[in-house]
Amino acid sequence: MGVTHAFIFYERARERERHAVMLEAGLTKARLQALQMQLNPHFLFNTLNSIASLIHENPRAADEMIGSLSDFLRLTLETSDRSEVTLCEELEYLDHYLSIEQVRFGDRLRVEKQIDPAVLNSLVPVLILQPLVENAIKHGVEKQLSPVLVQITAKLVGVFLQLQVADNGRGLKDVAKDKLAEGVGLSNTRARLRGLAGSTATLELITPPQGGLVAEIQIPWRSAPANDASTSPTDSHA
Repeated sequence: MGVTHAFIFYERARERERHAVMLEAGLTKARLQALQMQLNPHFLFNTLNSIASLIHENPRAADEMIGSLSDFLRLTLETSDRSEVTLCEELEYLDHYLSIEQVRFGDRLRVEKQIDPAVLNSLVPVLILQPLVENAIKHGVEKQLSPVLVQITAKLVGVFLQLQVADNGRGLKDVAKDKLAEGVGLSNTRARLRGLAGSTATLELITPPQGGLVAEIQIPWRSAPANDASTSPTDSHA
């Protein structure tokens, strides 16, 4: 009887442990979904403001932006139940966002991508690049009339996937670094990285000697299953 009771207590303890793990996983997923839902209205609000500013002075450009916004929202709805996508998919979402900003800024915005083909199948948090590019445009392109180059790079650094969004704009001349980090887009990105990878994932803002700003993410590298692999051009200009 003693052995039987000990076994029953052991099984009950294991069941409680499994239940606790499931609850924690569920809470983590709920927190990540809440953060993702917070990010979408933030982006939508900014884009609608841009469309509203163009709708009378340049109706054709506003119409193009509405079309690109529709495509972007359709893609985000298709992945609303996913916390991660492949980098290839993430770049596709980013292209739709960039097409919106390209209409808005025209020749003032140049974009270059340098993506290592070996990392296209890497798993990344969904919409992790868009807030960084939006930040580069807000604090780079919007702050000056001369053309600004935004460079997006992705490569492996040891066991980490490194993602960078760099611009040659005004950098942090007009905005304190600590204040910049408190914006919705960047604070949301930090929280999502912590939720998915804990302290092993980092987001840093770097001011290069030549000026501008670099937002750099490092996350543990993980590859999607082979049947989810997809390809995308490794270099493009928008």
